[in-house]
Amino acid sequence: MKENIIERFFSYVKVDTTSDESKDVVPSTSGQYKLAGILKLELEKLGLETSLDDKGYLFGKLKSNTDKKLKKLGFLAHLDTSPDMSGKNVNPRIVKYIGEDIILNKEKGIVLSEKDFPNLRNYIGEELIVTDGTTLLGADDKAGIAEIMVALEHLHKNQDIVHGDIHVAFTPDEEIGRGPHNFDVEKFGADVAYTVDGGPLGELQYENFNAASADVKIKGRNVHPGTAKDQMINSIRIATEFESLLDQNERPEKTEGYEGFIHLNDFVGNVEETKLSYIIRDFDRADFESKKEKMLENTNKLNKKYGEDTVDIKIENQYKNMKKMIEPHMYLIDYAIKAMEMADVKPVIEPIRGGTDGAQLSYMGLPCPNIFTGGENYHGRYEFISIKSMEKSVEVILNLIDIFSKE
Repeated sequence: MKENIIERFFSYVKVDTTSDESKDVVPSTSGQYKLAGILKLELEKLGLETSLDDKGYLFGKLKSNTDKKLKKLGFLAHLDTSPDMSGKNVNPRIVKYIGEDIILNKEKGIVLSEKDFPNLRNYIGEELIVTDGTTLLGADDKAGIAEIMVALEHLHKNQDIVHGDIHVAFTPDEEIGRGPHNFDVEKFGADVAYTVDGGPLGELQYENFNAASADVKIKGRNVHPGTAKDQMINSIRIATEFESLLDQNERPEKTEGYEGFIHLNDFVGNVEETKLSYIIRDFDRADFESKKEKMLENTNKLNKKYGEDTVDIKIENQYKNMKKMIEPHMYLIDYAIKAMEMADVKPVIEPIRGGTDGAQLSYMGLPCPNIFTGGENYHGRYEFISIKSMEKSVEVILNLIDIFSKE
């Protein structure tokens, strides 16, 4: 299993599937469709019926091998990697972590250090897959893809293992929030599913942020600075004032657990015009709405001070906390806990400080909690994943299939 996991994962991360929010097409980048085509052929070799549409949604079905009436179980992972860092020319390698700094790139002086990332302490003695420091790794979520594929290959090689219909989906553009937008739940065919899109060993999640984006545009008036008195309106200064009006303790770097935040994700501008891009996150719906209202209040306040239409804001909801939709199906969590315990994995139930396709899919009628892949430090050059944790993820997937077969 270990060699199979490594081989599949390495081959998948070599395909550049970085999604692109600026593109209106689906998938937003051609590499995602390329990887979907590769996976389609691999699924068919494992005996699955497949369909791949022109938007890059790949569905596979492994037919039941029993007469028992069983729930149709699904597993999902996403094809794309985050646009936060390049996913082109990913160069993964395996290191055994012995407690010392891992030199990712000697030439550029890029080091993965326990000083900066204390979570490394959990992996002493384990083999880790790391980057070369110039790209992200892509474990989010190509590790999930590899783990699902290895589990399916195990079923293919051991056809005496009883199972109901197993449905898999590999979907585009999750990292830019569009994954479920063209997902056909009825066509997928599963009754319930799990996204394999979590982080460290044992993660089990059925709560996630309520999410929105906020784009702020500020108009200025550029005048020669030598004659600017009472005439210049510097949009950059107004932008910094807008940011200063927000609660400085409600930032990602100051929050954890169930605490929400408003995150300034991008800031581009000059005297004439400045644009700010925010994301708004909170688990509690009332607090989430309060954060959005605060953004609108600040907009009105600055418009009264500097003139109407100086500040324009556009807020768009992205996804909701799936807890409400999972709670009627808490057996899914009970089964996942049991599957982990069967694999000698301690379940770690905690909220997702982010989102998965499962959040939106749960509201579309497909209850879909999230289980771990084994990766850490997603979306950047310091990303890594434990091979042992990947093996355990495969075990958990197979254990879930076994549990569902005995309902």
